[in-house]
Amino acid sequence: MDNDTNTRGRVRVETGAKRVRAFLGGDLVADTRHPLLVWENPYYPAYYVPAGDVRAGLVPTGETKHSTSRGEGQVLDVRTGRGTAPGGALRYPDCPIEALRDAVRLDWAAMDEWLEEDEPVYTHPRNPYARVDILASSRHVRVELDGQPIAETHCPHILFETYLPPRYYLPLAHVRTELLRPSATRTHCPYKGEAGYFSVEVNGVLHEDVVWIYRTPLPESQKIAGLVSFYPDRVAIHVDGQRLS
Repeated sequence: MDNDTNTRGRVRVETGAKRVRAFLGGDLVADTRHPLLVWENPYYPAYYVPAGDVRAGLVPTGETKHSTSRGEGQVLDVRTGRGTAPGGALRYPDCPIEALRDAVRLDWAAMDEWLEEDEPVYTHPRNPYARVDILASSRHVRVELDGQPIAETHCPHILFETYLPPRYYLPLAHVRTELLRPSATRTHCPYKGEAGYFSVEVNGVLHEDVVWIYRTPLPESQKIAGLVSFYPDRVAIHVDGQRLS
């Protein structure tokens, strides 16, 4: 990451140092060593790719999308030899931020695969200013659902992630596994990898997807491998005798 920063309104733009590639239908859509990181929201950036680094066809749809900070955006279909992403790209040719006038915003979800250098990245680009710390702890954590205890431990791992409240990860052996029901739900995190889920059945009622687990997390999050965590708004989590709000 260099020090070239352009700010206008609530949008910050920086030039990244990672090689970034996007694929659609197995074909290369873009390959750049100079991605633009654009903070359209405060939590993580979007990638804008210099137009010269886009390999796919970009076909105007005739539609526009207005942004208060970037002006009028041209909506484009992304076409490769084996795939089409309708409305999968945006350009702001008259953007007040000069660096974005010759750049293309590829919709993250419209692409089949993204690589940062040679490693896949999921959900959204990694925020270079976000940090994940996972610390072993001796705090007493107790979890209840509908008044029934479902987990308790004195050896959680606490995951501290920028912008988010701490998450408490418990050994599976310290959970009442007879209450867990496997779920087909899967989600992805750019910092932790793929999460699987359990539902919990208590008093004959199934509470869906209240527990998640990273069985094979990304290398930087290995300390939570095989541990489980709970949504604090769906169960009662008590830490050292105090319930989390």
